[in-house]
Amino acid sequence: MSPQGRPASVPEDGLTTRQRRNRPVLAVHTGDGKGKSTAAFGLALRGWHQGWRIAVFQFVKSARWRIGEQVALERLGRLHAETGEGGPVEWHTMGSGWSWSRRPGTPDDHAEAAAEGWAEIRRRLAAERHDLLVLDEFTYPMQWGWVDVGEVVETLRSRPGVQHVVVTGRRADPRLVAAADLVTEMTKVKHPMDDGQKGQRGIEW
Repeated sequence: MSPQGRPASVPEDGLTTRQRRNRPVLAVHTGDGKGKSTAAFGLALRGWHQGWRIAVFQFVKSARWRIGEQVALERLGRLHAETGEGGPVEWHTMGSGWSWSRRPGTPDDHAEAAAEGWAEIRRRLAAERHDLLVLDEFTYPMQWGWVDVGEVVETLRSRPGVQHVVVTGRRADPRLVAAADLVTEMTKVKHPMDDGQKGQRGIEW
């Protein structure tokens, strides 16, 4: 990509510039560096401003730990409901039971909870319920065998309509990377924790 935002080459795919520009994006933020989720939530803020229907699904963090981005995006969702500005926002966290489920969370059965979350995401993709889905730390359920990687890749690759999806987490499966349109690897060069410093308010959460 050039600095002016023009592609280095134009593919011979028979699409117009507008059609190519409006294709849905599957993005993967991976690598050992800090900032994968932060970048995805920043994209959600951009999408909210465009009026997109935003949904965040967190697969590892506890539901009891409300991060700053969650507070901000949920308030923007309420602003949309009150004034029509931006777009609607949903935030779901696996840790103590998914938000749409009436049954309490089962912290000892993370695999079942992850499978339930992925099943709901599949239903929502089929229904084209959201314009942007952030699947935060979703690489880990794939690594641990809680969800089938082949099924995930095929579902994301064949999703209908214009639905943008961002998957975050370390060690993304090569099949997911190959299917993605945009892949960013965060590389750690230095981190304060390497010198024994604990996470800071406003930096880590």
